[in-house]
Amino acid sequence: MFRLFFLLFFCCPLYAQQKLDVYFDFDKYDLNAQAIHNLNSWIAEGKAYKVTKLYGFCDWKGSNGYNDTLALRRVHAVYDYLKQQNISVEKNIEIRGFGEDFKQSPRQEENRRVTLFYEVEQPQNPTPAMEPPAVVLKDAVAQAKVGDRIALKQILFHNHSAKFMPESEPVLLELLCVMEENPTLKIEIQGHICCDTESRYTYISEARARAVYTYLLRYKIDRKRMTYKGYGTQQPLFPIPERNAQEEAANRRVEIRILAR
Repeated sequence: MFRLFFLLFFCCPLYAQQKLDVYFDFDKYDLNAQAIHNLNSWIAEGKAYKVTKLYGFCDWKGSNGYNDTLALRRVHAVYDYLKQQNISVEKNIEIRGFGEDFKQSPRQEENRRVTLFYEVEQPQNPTPAMEPPAVVLKDAVAQAKVGDRIALKQILFHNHSAKFMPESEPVLLELLCVMEENPTLKIEIQGHICCDTESRYTYISEARARAVYTYLLRYKIDRKRMTYKGYGTQQPLFPIPERNAQEEAANRRVEIRILAR
């Protein structure tokens, strides 16, 4: 299958983002009454939203080309409504139509949607704490040398499993963007766990690395460009046993290592 991409600019990272799904009727791209109600309810919360990404999806019925176009029309319907309601939209917003080329829900009505990614702008603190700026994944990859490792800090899993938590989706999509924009890039996906040095838990780290690998395969990234490995607790950032929850979270991570550029 082929996907039709329409990007206004390059992929943008989202670290503190949230998302909202807007659903459509079968074979339609106009906002129905329920979609408008849900958007208005979201707007009525009165938060300082900034929309950063809009992704469109369809069910499997119809040709690939038709569904690609329909997905983008749905995206633009949501975009136009947001602008009419004076919702802040990121200047470098990313717009994509995935058509039917994604992991489909068995409930077809859930596949006819636009996923809206947004951030809530926080009021400025008059005495803000000095924090290092967030590192953009595509910038980190651009600056990395062969052999360097980059942590994917917001890829999260349910406890003792390789099942992604919903908060992981933005970073997975960002990694997908990086792989698509750098067709010669080759990586090793590394899984790490915390807390227990017993070897019987190493399989969890490998299963989590494999889950990221499988996600990229699903979106047509060539398997020859990727490997995966679970390192268990062999490469902790902090000594085990960790002293606190922050050190445990730092050790429990997924990283990519640059194999070739």
